[in-house]
Amino acid sequence: MADILKGSVVAAKIKDDMRNNINTLGSAGKYPTLGIVRLGNNPSDVSYEKSIIKNCDAIGIKSEIFEKDINMTTEELANFINELNNNDNISGILLFRPLPKQIDEERIRNTILPSKDVDCMHPLNLEKIFEGDMSGFLPATPKAAMEILLQNNNELEGKNVVVINRSMVVGKPLAMMLLEKNATVTICHSRTKNLNEITKNADIVITALGKPKFFTKDYFSEDSIVIDVGVSMTDEGKLSGDVDYEDVVDYVDKITPVPGGVGSVTTTLLLNQVVNACMKN
Repeated sequence: MADILKGSVVAAKIKDDMRNNINTLGSAGKYPTLGIVRLGNNPSDVSYEKSIIKNCDAIGIKSEIFEKDINMTTEELANFINELNNNDNISGILLFRPLPKQIDEERIRNTILPSKDVDCMHPLNLEKIFEGDMSGFLPATPKAAMEILLQNNNELEGKNVVVINRSMVVGKPLAMMLLEKNATVTICHSRTKNLNEITKNADIVITALGKPKFFTKDYFSEDSIVIDVGVSMTDEGKLSGDVDYEDVVDYVDKITPVPGGVGSVTTTLLLNQVVNACMKN
């Protein structure tokens, strides 16, 4: 039976540190506040919003919801983002994506003030990561994968790590974070040939493919550490990761569950960046 790397344990430790910082800020009359910007009423966005508000309330972070017209223009959205940039009561800004097709996302990414960019959209915050500077805001999902590895005492230096994702949201920043810890990183994707041979020879495999139960034990060795970032629905309508958990859990060395793994740390890290933004500002 594999060692199950539960996200709740990692999240609890981060929350303890957050509470201490929130109390310190409160003593100085400062209150971390997340401004959530949502265009329209997409059910998944509304569901995620409710989850974030619940987590904010539980930890002592204030939240303000700004529901905007889904048909608003780039100019209108940019002007509103600037209002939040200039609002001293808003510590961090979270803009739900993907944005409607009429919105120029590149302009909006550049509009959000880097010091309030808790979701790491601004090119300056991403640039720091690619320069090896991990002191600023980091994308929450790859950071969550890193925290699970590090807080469970998994040595990264010299390890062969395969990342199955090449996006700017997960794969590329995660590769930079791993390189900063002196890991040897291979980035794979949906068109990589002989993928199972590459993953079998890795010490750590981090999947973010978005295909439920795609990875069976044929992709791993008995010494594999598996971090499953993927979240999607099976044909039966059940939530699943990229990895066929039931097939793999009794075979590999360590594995994260879905749900209860990376996702449960991601939101906590996002909120922690709101607290950090309040401290810095």
